[in-house]
Amino acid sequence: MIKDWRQAEEALKSIEVVGHENNKPVSVARFSEELRCIGIGTDAAVFYHSDTPNYAYKVYTAQSLEKKDVEAGIYERLQGSPYFPYCYGAGSNYLVLSFEQGVTLYDCLLQGIPVSEQVIQDVENAREFIRSQGMNPRDIHLKNVLLQDGRGKVLDVSEYLKDGNDNRWEHLVWSYKHFYPMISGVQIPLWILETITNWYNRIDTASFGIEEFSKRVSQLFFGKRK
Repeated sequence: MIKDWRQAEEALKSIEVVGHENNKPVSVARFSEELRCIGIGTDAAVFYHSDTPNYAYKVYTAQSLEKKDVEAGIYERLQGSPYFPYCYGAGSNYLVLSFEQGVTLYDCLLQGIPVSEQVIQDVENAREFIRSQGMNPRDIHLKNVLLQDGRGKVLDVSEYLKDGNDNRWEHLVWSYKHFYPMISGVQIPLWILETITNWYNRIDTASFGIEEFSKRVSQLFFGKRK
């Protein structure tokens, strides 16, 4: 087994990730047979190399290279916390992160995997640690939290230097306490999750009422109640 992450450098040179306007997910324009794409974001795509199984390679678009350097600095400030991946190093257009086994909370809903209160508390602890390092815990949502051996791990740290509260995590905690007990362990169809995501992305999360939104979501699951 190849242990040094630098062994993947040649394969990474073959990868080209292209960005799009309006905050749309990136596209992978050029591939390498040695690398498997395991994640897509708005600034980068994440790849896995079977010969270096302990690492994940986050490859950025040409327009997002400054964000790569910013994110590397954030990971440096988060070192020592068990709630985040570890950053081992960087290349010209990529970061080398620890490969994290597990299932995102989004996939937990799809597969009907129960999410315990321990996972929620772990994310709360992670957010407190972020604040203790002088940063802002933004952009924490279902696809950025991993269920790993019964515990929670936060995957994407890229917005922690931005100002303001996007309220995403607060809304998820409210939904977990008030709505999730009715669907825990149930496999949620993809179309329902995507519909909820689209609704949520169209609203002003700073001012809308989560209770009213929850009533609208309930209609997808249970229909209109008389």
